[in-house]
Amino acid sequence: MNALAPLPHTYAFAASPCGGLRLRVRDAEVTMRCSGALWLEAEGCLVVADLHLEKGSSYAARGQMLPPYDTRETLRRLEAEVAALAPAMVILLGDTFHDRKSEGRLAADDADRLRALAVGRRLVWVIGNHDADGPRALPGEAVDQIALAGLTFRHEPQPGAQPGEVAGHLHPAAKVRAPRGTVRRRCFITDGERAILPAFGAYAGGLNVLDAAFAGMFVRPPLAGALGTTRVRAVGWRQLAGD
Repeated sequence: MNALAPLPHTYAFAASPCGGLRLRVRDAEVTMRCSGALWLEAEGCLVVADLHLEKGSSYAARGQMLPPYDTRETLRRLEAEVAALAPAMVILLGDTFHDRKSEGRLAADDADRLRALAVGRRLVWVIGNHDADGPRALPGEAVDQIALAGLTFRHEPQPGAQPGEVAGHLHPAAKVRAPRGTVRRRCFITDGERAILPAFGAYAGGLNVLDAAFAGMFVRPPLAGALGTTRVRAVGWRQLAGD
């Protein structure tokens, strides 16, 4: 495994074999994976945020028709991460369901796939604002937050400096300046003290990290880990553009 190499004047990170970025948040070594999942290898813990399962069926119920395949695709990607890493623990970092009725709209085979995720491992559902009731007929434990490896995992990032916080909720996205224009990608964002994960769900959108919602959360200009097909690109704050 490559040693962590310094990014001049700011951060230390290394490429991982999966194409992700390996770095430290507080004292915990983590890998930002291309899928948008966070991997804590030493703890055997996989973390994903904002799956928003059954968002398509939620919109359909209100008369806005979307292809009803978002849950299937999101679970396929999550299963691929579990198969690749064999985690001892999976943390679902809130808004796993799009609304409080989503669990009841799950297709039977998709519910079975969620049950299978809990077989042989610890499955933790962190409560989010969209799924405040937690799972009702699915395995796993529902919590408001959970501490692991010196980090605190919760759904909504708290205001001000929060050393060791890992959260979701804001669906961060980076608009990156490039010689031929700009590219917009979902992203991780961290200042080495805390981290916010991108939304994992197929239909989840993204909020530009330059938005005022992120203001005051970081003790120094943060690093964005922009998701690509085969690698996570480290993007400095000055390379980012607003929408």
